[in-house]
This record gives sequence, structure tokens and C-alpha cells, in this order.
Amino acid sequence: MSNLVVVGAQWGDEGKGKIVDLFSEGFDIVARYQGGHNAGHTVRVGNKRFILRLIPSGILRPGVKAVIGNGLVVDPAALIAEIEALEAAGIDVASQLAISNRAHVIFPFHRLVEKISEDRKDRVAIGTTSRGIGPCYEDKIARRGIRMAEFVDPGGFSRRYADLAEDKKILANAFRVGEPLDFARIEEEYARLAERIRPMVCDTALLLNRAIGQGKRVLFEGAQGSMLDVDHGTYPFVTSSSATAGGVCTGTGVPPSRIGAVVGVTKAYTTRVGAGPFPTEARDERGESLRRIGNEFGAVTGRPRRCGWFDAPLLRYTAMLNGFASLALTKLDVLDQMETIPVCVGYRLHGRPIEAMPATAEELDAIEPLYEMLPGWVMPTAGITSYEKLPARARDYLEFLEQQAGVEIGCISTGPERSQTIIRSGSRLEKLIHSVSV
Repeated sequence: MSNLVVVGAQWGDEGKGKIVDLFSEGFDIVARYQGGHNAGHTVRVGNKRFILRLIPSGILRPGVKAVIGNGLVVDPAALIAEIEALEAAGIDVASQLAISNRAHVIFPFHRLVEKISEDRKDRVAIGTTSRGIGPCYEDKIARRGIRMAEFVDPGGFSRRYADLAEDKKILANAFRVGEPLDFARIEEEYARLAERIRPMVCDTALLLNRAIGQGKRVLFEGAQGSMLDVDHGTYPFVTSSSATAGGVCTGTGVPPSRIGAVVGVTKAYTTRVGAGPFPTEARDERGESLRRIGNEFGAVTGRPRRCGWFDAPLLRYTAMLNGFASLALTKLDVLDQMETIPVCVGYRLHGRPIEAMPATAEELDAIEPLYEMLPGWVMPTAGITSYEKLPARARDYLEFLEQQAGVEIGCISTGPERSQTIIRSGSRLEKLIHSVSV
């Protein structure tokens, strides 16, 4: 089975955009299955830099179909801004993009609801991007949301919008919001946006399953990372959707039997954005060095990322959840100047070693990471495209991570460009890519 899933193995920002873009050359369709425009993928092609928020990275490959699945929540204004930026760069979005008629729609009042929630007195802030993602998913689960099918139907949209807007007006009044939204103006504006989106809206579950039945190859793209999954992540400091590979089936309508393998993406160290537990966070000068050298700032928000060391117990956990066939490791070159590199190999909680990932934020905050110190290579790796040409100690580092995580590292990124990548000869990943391309 040649259909692959690419999913973040940490807290997001692992470099999935580059990996999906790299792999998409051998696929007919790239489909995203969850999240919203709070998550960004940065892809560099030559001297061009693209930041994709909703549209799958495959859009950058001519002839590759890009699918926004039913598991996403879509802000039409953000989507159209992204479409226009891509069209200005010469990409034929209209012929390549398909949007699920079952994806839910984000409106400006969803952002208001999120701000109310985050700013509420005595509430521990989650650290969201305040783009309305969570409240839109709340409406979806509460069965009062508006989907693309209703959004692009003028008569249906007006009726459904009136009901949803009334609900939000009551909420805004209850919280005494100082600047009330103009709900009538929003309806008019979003009705115009619907006209522009309508030609791309279709039943993407049917599109994908028909394509697979015809022998076409699909690459499924996740947003965020496994540790932000609403069920399996560091709850409540998580996203509002299923970011693990299991979300592919519910988020696209493609059954598990159609999926061949899952590839996890991890950094050579660890980062996360926003609040929440982070056992290996480096709150010192070395953490600042990782942020500076790695340019660890959010692609969408610009927020500085918290930085820390590679967390093998975390990788073992996300490998179990997703069933990784292989790992793609990014930003190896960020560690080039470090004489020693800590790697977390185990956890201790209340003085005792533990194997299971704690379920509560309080326990996760109390974890004591157990480190092994590895020698650095203090040599440049940027741009190297052959595993054998990496410094010996860099190879030792990678092989130690493999042993600790229990998964091969089949791909190593040594820079942001497509070409700055190593596919390890004889790896399972190389065989998976070869099986797609033949």
C-alpha cells in the first residue's frame, strides 16, 4: 500500500512542511486531515519561502492535488488570503485545491469566544493563537456548527448563520464584551467569500477513495504534533483535534485499510509553543542558543518557541500511538557547535522510574528527566546530503536516538531547502519512497 501519513512526533513545529513537500513529488494527492490556520508549515523552494496555514504543502508541486479534509476548521478569509499569495507566486490553486463540503467554518465571533475564554479570571490560559479554532470545534461537537456545504449554499447559509449568530450574541452580552461585533456585516462579507470558495468545495471523501481505487497515491499531512492531540497529548494544553495518525480516518473519510505506513517527524532536539508541561525544557543559556541558532519562532504567530533536549521517552510514546515505520529528523545542523548534548533517556516521578506517559498535567510537570550526555561533533553538517559524509559523532548521535526511540531515522534534514536532505540507503523509508515512485 503506497499511501503514507506524515505526522509530527513532538509538540509540532518539527518541520513537517519540508518533509511533505519533499515526499510529495512521488504522490498524486496530498490531503490534510485536521487543525486550522493556527498551524503553519514553512517550505523553501529555491529562493522562495512559502508559509502554508491551511493548504497542504503538495500544492507547491504542479499537478499534485491538494485536499483540505473534513476534519479541518476553515476560516474563509484566511484561506482566500493564502490562495491569493500562492496565485501571486504563479501556482494554479483553482485547478489543484479541493475543500471538503463537511469541513466546518470559522467566523470572527469564534475568535471573540476564544479570547473571552483565555482572558477569564482565575482560568489557567492554554496559550492558544486566538484564531477561533477551539470554539469552532466546540460548535462542531455541539452540532450547531456551519459546514462548507451549508456555507456555500446561499439559502442554507442565511438560516444557519442566524441561529449561530444569535447564540454568540447572547454569549457576548453575558460577558459584557465592550466592542460588539456587527453580525450583519460579517454575514455579508462571508457570503461574498463563499462565492469565491464554492467552485473548490466537494465531497473529498469520495474524491480520495475513488482516487485510491484507481491506483493513485495519497500522502496524508498532519498539523501540530502528537503531543498536542486532544486525547493523547498533554491535556488540557493541547489542540482541539486528533493530531495523531488515527485522525486521518475520521478527518478524511479514508478507512485504515487504505493506509500503508506512518512517518514521524522529529527535531534533533525538542520545542513547544504556548503553555503546558515540557520535561526537557532548557531554561538556560543553552536553551536560548537553540532558539537563536534554530530560528525557533512560530511561522504563523512569530511567538518564540520553548526549547529543550531530545526526549526519547516522549518519542517512544508517540511511536506507540502512531506506529511509526520511520522517522524524519530535522535541524541536525542546529547542534553543530555544541560540545556536549544532553539526551533524555528516561523519566522519574516522585523518586521512582516510570514507563507510562503520565495522564495529568500536574504529573507531567513533576517529571524529573534522566539524561545521558553525548559528545558533540563541533563540525558543520549544514547541506550534507550523504549519511557517510556526516561527522562520525553526528552519526553516533543519530544512532543513539534510534536505539532510544526504537524507530529508525530514515531521513535527516540538514537545512531548509529540498536538496538539503539525506535519505538513508537501505532504510525502510527509502523502500517506502521507492515503492511509491515505481
